[in-house]
Amino acid sequence: MIRIVLKPGKEQSVRRFHPWIFSGAIKGMDGLPANGEIVEVYSSAAEKLGTGHYAEGSISVRLFAFGTEAIDEKFWYSKIAAAFELRRKSGLTDNPDNTIYRLINAEGDGLPGLIIDIYGETAVLQTHDRGMHSLRFIFTEALKEIYGAKLKAVFDKSSEKLLKMGVETKNSYLFGKQESRICKENGLMFEIDWETGQKTGFFIDQRDNRKLLGVYSKGKKVLNTFCYTGGFSAYALYAGASLVHSLDSSRRALELTGDMVRLNNFDDQRHNCIKADAVEYLKNLDIDYDIIVLDPPAFAKHLSARHKAVQGYRKINEAALRQIKKGGIIFTFSCSQAVDKNLFNSTVLAAAIAARRKVRVLHQLHHPCDHPISIFHPEGEYLKGLVLEVE
Repeated sequence: MIRIVLKPGKEQSVRRFHPWIFSGAIKGMDGLPANGEIVEVYSSAAEKLGTGHYAEGSISVRLFAFGTEAIDEKFWYSKIAAAFELRRKSGLTDNPDNTIYRLINAEGDGLPGLIIDIYGETAVLQTHDRGMHSLRFIFTEALKEIYGAKLKAVFDKSSEKLLKMGVETKNSYLFGKQESRICKENGLMFEIDWETGQKTGFFIDQRDNRKLLGVYSKGKKVLNTFCYTGGFSAYALYAGASLVHSLDSSRRALELTGDMVRLNNFDDQRHNCIKADAVEYLKNLDIDYDIIVLDPPAFAKHLSARHKAVQGYRKINEAALRQIKKGGIIFTFSCSQAVDKNLFNSTVLAAAIAARRKVRVLHQLHHPCDHPISIFHPEGEYLKGLVLEVE
């Protein structure tokens, strides 16, 4: 392997087990590694610090091993097996009422650049760099060994991510093929489109937050903005909401939500889909909703877009805060990694001041246990949420 040597003093973050090596920390290399190639990282005093994948750019190496651990097929299997054991202990792997969960959460499971989501008998693999993508067949074999007959298919959905890096590849099955797409989350049924849907097919990270919405929804009028497949709407309907409106600007998203309503045999009289821009709709509400859900897509995927994202979050929260009835509740979220928890909270505070409403925070929300965050890599905490009561 090519050796990368760090500048004096730059090894401290690695000693604290942070997995990223920035280009400015590198003193030199004993060769020119290709993008995705496995490299070894050394201190200026020639101490081996770890092993990772090289990539051109500001983050030059993403470490998946620290110290002198050998990197072979057993190493990769042990990583997948350890992640599986964590999900087993969390009650996710053998639960007939919950067949949707995340198995590998990138840095949170010590595998930067790799996501694996489980949908029933199908594993959907998504790689975010060349290095992890080159190992996809090794991961497939590990999954087959760990799950045995319970695994019917492995689908690789990496093309969109890799195309941005100049790598052309097609999404395809690495093992088997699965026609059945009906999966359960806390007993509710969803049809998952892992081949053409967003992300790996479903926003698994909101599972616990959707369940919490159900606690507040009985007998209430609920507006679910940016509804996509209607996840929050499903929990509100199941909990006995008197009225649920699912809003999205995408006609396809509303079709998926309608499919979810029919799949779960919910009463159509209590549910309606609305095709509209969320901010414009919120400005002129003609229904006194008890609960409003604000779960927009990432307004900022990079730091360069952070200011614009903050303005977007403030605008949509201010509109909801102005319009919701006295005593109403708002579930508001940001999944932008470039907007940290403190900045998001401050943005919602600014919106509340502008709306001139008294607001109390009932819950501070984040992603669930199958989306673990490495304590050494706080950047992995991307989902932030607040449950607000508005006087």
